Amino acid sequence: MNIFKLITGASLVVQAILLVLLFFSVFSWTIIIFKRKSLKSASAQSQRFLSVYKKSRNLADVQEATKKYEASPLAAIFQAGFKEMSYLAKSNPSENQSFTRLENLNRAMTKVSNAEVSRMEKMMSFLATTGSVTPFIGLFGTVWGIMDAFMKIEATRSASLISVAPGIAEALIATAFGLFAAIPAVIAYNTFLHRIKDQISEMEDFSLELLSIADRLYGSS
Repeated sequence: MNIFKLITGASLVVQAILLVLLFFSVFSWTIIIFKRKSLKSASAQSQRFLSVYKKSRNLADVQEATKKYEASPLAAIFQAGFKEMSYLAKSNPSENQSFTRLENLNRAMTKVSNAEVSRMEKMMSFLATTGSVTPFIGLFGTVWGIMDAFMKIEATRSASLISVAPGIAEALIATAFGLFAAIPAVIAYNTFLHRIKDQISEMEDFSLELLSIADRLYGSS
């Protein structure tokens, strides 16, 4: 079986569908490679940042270290939290305003956290779309190809296996292309989603820890 011969022998509609599936496949693989690299970098830098954070006794030193970990969402959250805590240290509000001050800190870190989540989830929707849509696109190409094969049978008045097999093979290749595009996209989407959820959990825990520190330092001031 020569795949290239099957593709060139397919109808124009099936060939157009194969081109669409090829686009989905190439673009999804580009996203997979990029997301794998970016998520791996974010996780590695977050772990290194946490190591610096836990060893340091001065928040100002940690703030200086965040410049080395630009890909870490935890470092971004710390920068926002440290900036807000610096305002708290300089201000002298009354005690009944302490809750508002901590709420402002929480709001600042939540804003950065949401931005980091959006950044990590960028282009994930395309992988989900590829995994769910491409099998049906391929199936459509197969159905169209089979219809075309039966029309040729009617035209030639021959239903022998030799005359039917090439047309059926040309039609089924569309389904194969659809699965080839969908399976890696689905696997990558589920894998990346799990990693993103792990990092979101780390971000939430880290934000709570910073809030606890701020509460001890400024909550009752």
